Amino acid sequence: MLAAAGSVWAWSAGYVDRVRDRIWGRPPRLSAGDFPAGVSAPIDDVASVPLRTTLVGYVPRGSVSGLVWAANEGNTFKGSYALDVKAVPFEREDALRRALVKGGENGGVDLAAMTVSQLALEANALRDAAPRTVLLLGRSRGQDVLAVGKGITTVAGLKGKRIGVEPRSTGSYFLLWVMSRAGMTMREVIVVDLKAAKEAGAELAAGRVDAAAGYAGDLEPAVKQLGGSFLSSTVDAPHLVATVLVARGDFAARYPDAIRRVLRGILDANATVSRDASAGARALGEVAPWLGDPAEAIRQGPPATVRDNLSFFGLSGEAPVTYFELFASASALGTRLWNNPPTAQPEDTCDLGALKYVSSTRGP
Repeated sequence: MLAAAGSVWAWSAGYVDRVRDRIWGRPPRLSAGDFPAGVSAPIDDVASVPLRTTLVGYVPRGSVSGLVWAANEGNTFKGSYALDVKAVPFEREDALRRALVKGGENGGVDLAAMTVSQLALEANALRDAAPRTVLLLGRSRGQDVLAVGKGITTVAGLKGKRIGVEPRSTGSYFLLWVMSRAGMTMREVIVVDLKAAKEAGAELAAGRVDAAAGYAGDLEPAVKQLGGSFLSSTVDAPHLVATVLVARGDFAARYPDAIRRVLRGILDANATVSRDASAGARALGEVAPWLGDPAEAIRQGPPATVRDNLSFFGLSGEAPVTYFELFASASALGTRLWNNPPTAQPEDTCDLGALKYVSSTRGP
């Protein structure tokens, strides 16, 4: 009796597990990312679109103006494509990543607008979402900048200076590119972590940092106040920062028609914003006043067209830098800098079926 009681106590206290782990090794932790994303999709086409609202998360920038307008004002999704879509804004990129991992049925989102660099650098954190890129939303053509106060005129002048940036963000990726061009490493500067990219302007103006990487519209007033300048912007690298629409793998597998409708609605909205930016600017200005003049934000990050998408994904035409090149380079960078584990091949991170279908039924 005492022996039996002792055995039960040992099991409940976890001693047996610890001894077993020491002898045979700890068993690996399994997660949703260990299985194909589509295993729970219905055998038959039970529902072509979800019966609930489709949630699309985004961090505000010019390239998402079409999405924001279509979901909030244009009634493009519901009115034209019988799909209830809500665009959900996030201030921090890591919060958006966590929401995509949670999923729309668990308090997160079904799709997310994020940059290719984020998708590649944070592939391990996003693994359980089995993310699939389905559309190019736009590229940054001056919206991401490195701003400095008075007295700093070159990147080399940043040595020993404080640089404010949101950790592991698109701004930090752009900062790495700027530093690499000057032959500098991040050890030569003092990186100050910001709570969100939108705080960069206030931190620079208050003198708590000497330079900051963030949005042009947010940092421009501080630069004018201090008599500083933009040392660099994505005008110098218009193909470096590309924002794409990423779907959870299980959502894309379960509702392929919903993905097609989302793509149609966004491309319709992008065309509208390209013709006249006023509607998109109004929608963007309401959710992200820190971007400054929303019309200028759209000019700095114009929404992508069908033709842009086809060339970016190598389906037709040519692009100076493709999705696959951007993803591969960012992934390799993460491995070199932070010992990130190897990620999937770029071709395995996107699902272009919906884009091919949609593009075949419409013009550029």
